[in-house]
Amino acid sequence: MTGRDDAGVRRRGLRDRVPLRLRKPVPWHRQGATWREARPAVIAEALKWANTRPSGNWYVLGASGAVGDGAPLGGTVAGHEVVVWRNGAGRLVAGPGACPHLGAPLRESPVVCGTLVCHWHGLALDGGPFAGWAPYPVHDDGVLVWVRLDGPGGESPLEEPVLPARPDPARSVAAVYTTVGTCEPEDVVANRLDPWHGAWFHPYSFVDLTVDRSAGDPASSAEDGFAVDVAFKVAGRAVVPVRAVFTTPEPRTVVMHITEGEGVGSVVETHATPLGPDARGNPRTAVTEAVIATSERPGFAAARAVAPLLRPLMRRTAGRLWRDDLAYAERRWALRSTGRFPG
Repeated sequence: MTGRDDAGVRRRGLRDRVPLRLRKPVPWHRQGATWREARPAVIAEALKWANTRPSGNWYVLGASGAVGDGAPLGGTVAGHEVVVWRNGAGRLVAGPGACPHLGAPLRESPVVCGTLVCHWHGLALDGGPFAGWAPYPVHDDGVLVWVRLDGPGGESPLEEPVLPARPDPARSVAAVYTTVGTCEPEDVVANRLDPWHGAWFHPYSFVDLTVDRSAGDPASSAEDGFAVDVAFKVAGRAVVPVRAVFTTPEPRTVVMHITEGEGVGSVVETHATPLGPDARGNPRTAVTEAVIATSERPGFAAARAVAPLLRPLMRRTAGRLWRDDLAYAERRWALRSTGRFPG
C-alpha cells in the first residue's frame, strides 16, 4: 500500500471517529427554496394516513419520572380530569381527577403509602373502584405515562398503546419536554410531517436539508414516512450530518429515527394530547416530546454517567425548537378555524 493510500485510510478512520464536518457558510436567503416540494397536498395526505392508524384510545399524560412516590401527576385529557399515582407496589394507578365526594382536585392531594388521600375530607383511594370512582387503564413505558380513555377516544380499545422502536434503556439517555399551545393535535402532527421547513424556520439548528419521500419505514406503507438528510449545527462551520426517518405509528404521534450518521438508533417522539377548550372556547393541545439518545461511541458511556446534567440540556434544545414549531401549529389552527388555511 502506498503512502497516499495510507493517508486516505487514516482520513477515513478519523472521519469515522469524529462526526463533525466543516461546512462552507451559505447565507440563509441563498439556500435552496423548499416550498415547491412542501406541497400542501403532500402534507395533507401524510396527515390523512396518520389519522387512519389505530390509537386504541391511549393518550400521553406526561413523563414517567413525573410520578413520584408521595405526589400524584394530574392533567386534563380531552376535557377529562385525570390523576395518576403509584400504589404501594410502585405500579401506576389512574382515574378521574375529581374526588367523588365533592369534586376536590385530586392532583393536589398527597399519596400516603400508595393510597391517594383527598386533602379536603380524607377520602382514601387505593386504586380500586370506590364511592363512584373507577380506575382508567394506564401504561408506563419507562419514559412516558399513557392513559386510556375509551369515551373520548371512540375507537376499539387496545391493551397497550402503540409504541415505536426505541434504543436499549441501558444504552441510552431519555429526556421529556412538554409545552401547551392553542391548536388541535392535527396541527402539531402536521408540523412534524412538514420536514421541509427545518432549515428555513430553524436556521440556528439545521442546514443542508433534503427530503426523500421514497424512503420511509420499510416495514410500513410507502405513504408512511419521510427520510430527511440534514446537518445539525454545532458551532460556527461545524455540523453533524445524519439521516432521519419520520413515521406515524398512531394518529397523535410522529417519530423520528436516526438511521445514518451520528447517534444511529436515537429517537425523537412527538406526542400531541388534546386537553380541552380554554376560557374562550379555543382548543388546547399538549406537546410531549421524548428525546431518547444513544450512540456506539465510547464517550457516550461517560455522557450516560452524567445523565442528570445532560437531560436539562436536551430539554432546552427541544424547547427552543418547539417555541417555533408551536407558533407554526397555532398559526395553522388559526387559519383553519377561520377558513383561511391555503392547504
